[in-house]
Amino acid sequence: MKSKIITIAGTLIVGLFIGWLVFHPSQNKEEKYDHSKEVAQGTIWTCAMHPQIRMEQPGKCPICGMDLIPVTQSGTSQVDPDAIHLSKEAAQLANVLTSIVAKQKPVKEVRLFGKVQADERLLQSQVAHVPGRIERLSVNFTGETVVKGRKLAEIYSPELITAQQELLETVQTKQSQPELYEASKEKLRQWKLTDDQINKIESSGVIQTVTDVISNTGGIVTDLLVSTGDYVTQGTPLFKISDLSRVWILFDAYESDLQFLGKGEKISFTIQAFPGKDFSGTIAFIDPVIDPLTRVAKVRVETGNQSGKLKPEMFATGIVAISLNEYRNNMIIPKTAVLWTGKRSIVYVKQPGDEPVFKLREIGLGPMLGESYVVTDGLTEGEEIVTSGTFSVDAAAQLEGKPSMMNQPAPGMDGIKENRFVTFEVSGNCEMCKDRIEKASKSVKGVLSAKWDINTKKIQVEYNATISSLNEIQKAIADSGHDNVNYRAPDDVYNKLPECCLYRK
Repeated sequence: MKSKIITIAGTLIVGLFIGWLVFHPSQNKEEKYDHSKEVAQGTIWTCAMHPQIRMEQPGKCPICGMDLIPVTQSGTSQVDPDAIHLSKEAAQLANVLTSIVAKQKPVKEVRLFGKVQADERLLQSQVAHVPGRIERLSVNFTGETVVKGRKLAEIYSPELITAQQELLETVQTKQSQPELYEASKEKLRQWKLTDDQINKIESSGVIQTVTDVISNTGGIVTDLLVSTGDYVTQGTPLFKISDLSRVWILFDAYESDLQFLGKGEKISFTIQAFPGKDFSGTIAFIDPVIDPLTRVAKVRVETGNQSGKLKPEMFATGIVAISLNEYRNNMIIPKTAVLWTGKRSIVYVKQPGDEPVFKLREIGLGPMLGESYVVTDGLTEGEEIVTSGTFSVDAAAQLEGKPSMMNQPAPGMDGIKENRFVTFEVSGNCEMCKDRIEKASKSVKGVLSAKWDINTKKIQVEYNATISSLNEIQKAIADSGHDNVNYRAPDDVYNKLPECCLYRK
């Protein structure tokens, strides 16, 4: 009986051992399978263009139809809830580019368009000084060049013939009645006969049946107002003559540009008829009245034209470069970085780190400088903003329901006129330093956020300028043991830092 029990017990032990040998490998295989399944379950799939899409299985993006790409949840960094986190692939496909905000010399270029015009001060009308009939025209087409003293026309005037007869009659009695003699000569002078002509009539005793119209200026005949055989009265315009040795360039300036223009400003301009040739001058006059129809004021530039190349009605393009000294301490950003929402002007600021994470920022803008803007508020030197692909970033923000061009910012982002964003260097080494620096910054009343980057050694602080100041924040950081741009940490505080935090050499 005892031997039988021993036999059964041995058999049971051998069976258990054989079972362990048989089933243990399959158990290990099952455990490995479950582990890989857990890893697979830890992978999510997203769209490169629409990172808000999150799928547990691969497939197509329900928005744009692109293939989903894998992203592990464990690799996703935690960012500001109001920030937009794009994958690097998405940022590359959307052509998202950034640039560093910096101060530049603000020079505004005002572009003006206009035409060459004759100098109004050199325009003259040649008139008939005596009434009569045009017997002959010496100048009979517009555009002809005349010189001063040239005969322009001949006029037959019965009144002039009568006046000459009166002169010859008074010559007989000039000794006894000198007043009548001088009066008859003065009458001829009033009709623009010269003393030589009067003396010739007096000495010869011959009456001139026609009188010559003599040019009293030189230039180009711009208008021919009479023809041979026309009857004219005294003062009737016969010709209009323009001296084009000096001309005006009249530019149209819109009322928004007038604030930047002033008399004496240098202007460079080109003439469409002479490509590649540059001209220059100064603004001589600005029309004090805005034209009610065109809404422009004329800006006049005077220039010499001895060669005669500049002809009235030629098109001109001028550029006036004005240095805006009142904005010399402001940042300048590209025009492509700004989104307009009517009342607001916004940009997207890249958050510290290597990941493409952006946050909306409302800014104040000054004058437009061609393809850029002057920033009056909201940005600090050294920050990085989106300058290309801004609409793509904003579209992602709208789809995620975050603050965007169309969505008002969260309450924490209001009051941009009081809130300031600053970036400056703070010395430190490790994560303990990061925690200490950020806590010291946030301990100052009015500080809304503080992020110190361990790689760049720079901290970005957002604070309310009506409550605290940059000076207070930097002093609080120094008092915690970390040197910064304006304050050095006290030696007794610095020496108490852990060894890994000691950054001074």
